[in-house]
Amino acid sequence: MSDLNRGIMKFDGADKPVLIAISAFLIFGTIIGLILWAFKVAYVA
Repeated sequence: MSDLNRGIMKFDGADKPVLIAISAFLIFGTIIGLILWAFKVAYVA
């Protein structure tokens, strides 16, 4: 059992590269979106 198949990821195939890539894309996309939103709100022209 890999370490990625523990904790909140308790399902078979939790360590598939496709699922890791999708979750990383969602996490980094959300972070980038929040940063861009913060800049837009902070520097209103």
